[in-house]
Amino acid sequence: MLYFEIIFATLIAYLFGSISSAIVVCKLMRLPDPRTQGSKNPGATNVLRIGGKKAAAITLLGDVLKGIIPILLAKYLGLNAVGLSLVAFAAFIGHLFPIFFGFEGGKGVATLLGCLLALSWPVAVAWMVTWLVVAFIFRYSSLAALTASWLTPFFFWFFTKNTDFVIVSTIMLIFLTYRHQSNILKLFSGQESKIGKRVKL
Repeated sequence: MLYFEIIFATLIAYLFGSISSAIVVCKLMRLPDPRTQGSKNPGATNVLRIGGKKAAAITLLGDVLKGIIPILLAKYLGLNAVGLSLVAFAAFIGHLFPIFFGFEGGKGVATLLGCLLALSWPVAVAWMVTWLVVAFIFRYSSLAALTASWLTPFFFWFFTKNTDFVIVSTIMLIFLTYRHQSNILKLFSGQESKIGKRVKL
């Protein structure tokens, strides 16, 4: 096992994930700090709310790339499934708890999707299809993201049969669910905004 390469790639993944796309984009576009406006969440949804579609799209792309790039680097270094899983988790955790921004990050949906795209594109496609179906039927983006993420371990098992990916995706969805606790409470109380009223990426 390439221990040094795994440690190096995992550290790089966490640092890369810790770069807040939302904060960087808002600074470059001279928009308010997303941590002080709207929902105060440094994610694409809040950037959309305070800066419009262009800023939100750039933020979303940045968050997805935070999952893709470290894993591609890990693959280039020849890491096995365990190493790739650790790198994916580090990038994801970096987004949730960024060292550069007081460990106050986003909710992790876009970065999770980026990790899926780099680990297994069929799993990523299954995730996106699930998101679209649930969003179309129920009109709740948060519910769509949670449902797709809860099914991710099953997608990994079905498409890859890789237990390391199943385990790491299960751990990631636990963290993602925790970060969406306010959305879950709003869903149960009927206060969550539907797609079309106020978009939630």
